[in-house]
Amino acid sequence: MALLSFFMYLVLIIFILLSVAFLTLFERKVLGYMQLRQGPVKVGYKGLFQPFSDVVKLFLKEGAYPSICNYLPYYVSPILSVFFALLSWSVMPYELGLFSFSLGVLFFLCCMSLGVYTTLSAGWASNSKYSLLGCLRAVAQTISYEVSLALTLLGVLLLVGGLDLVSLISYQRYMWFIFLCFPLSLIWFASCLAETNRTPFDLAEGESELVSGFNTEYSGGGFALIFMAEYASIIFMSALFTVLFLGGSLLSYFFYVKVTFMTFCFIWVRGTLPRFRYDKLMMLSWKSFLPVTLNFGIFFMGLKFFCFCLV
Repeated sequence: MALLSFFMYLVLIIFILLSVAFLTLFERKVLGYMQLRQGPVKVGYKGLFQPFSDVVKLFLKEGAYPSICNYLPYYVSPILSVFFALLSWSVMPYELGLFSFSLGVLFFLCCMSLGVYTTLSAGWASNSKYSLLGCLRAVAQTISYEVSLALTLLGVLLLVGGLDLVSLISYQRYMWFIFLCFPLSLIWFASCLAETNRTPFDLAEGESELVSGFNTEYSGGGFALIFMAEYASIIFMSALFTVLFLGGSLLSYFFYVKVTFMTFCFIWVRGTLPRFRYDKLMMLSWKSFLPVTLNFGIFFMGLKFFCFCLV
């Protein structure tokens, strides 16, 4: 049984990596059409095999590294970032007997928190002032927005009364939670953008200020692994948004339509909004998102208590 679960998880990882490959093509196409150009068209039919060409190019490039870098954490950090991004996928309610998590939400929060350390070690180990500034920004940003993410989750889970993601699907059979807590869904989406270092919250990778941020000194395979971890996290956050607010079973075709739409929203935001200023980014988390999520949590707690008293 354990061997079968391992094999199924291996198949899942292969499909996630394929999704990451085609998400890069999807992003380049969408951004291209937003800017009145075509995007990749050369490799394969309409550029269909462009992601595989990029993967081969990146992993065959020479892996240059700074002579004064801290060798071990510099090389291990990209591998760990991909590992945590793929590990978080195990909490999804697959309904196929792959994994069973009664405390899946806590496991997700743990994986998300551990991802911060890989960014921190990658920036610190590079021994570059741009990388160090980028990783410090990323850590402060991620810790700040994890608070709003956790409190948003708390508000939704107070309605469900458990820490299992499977119960979220059964509770949304007749009405999606996005209608019940629309402001929380917007806060969750904005916090997901900040957690995955996406525009307009990509302060850790600010090219106009920090060359390339925490991954400045990475090239070839190391850069490709960081890139893959970011895009795997984007797809996971889109799937988690769908489970939390849009309902639907993972065995349903429409679930994946909703996930695709959410990943499109990530790209849409990138093609539309400019980068935030760093102090405004932090103020948004602590002075706007935090009070709203706390108030919603108290409201849902009162609503749950009121319903309990009626019963």
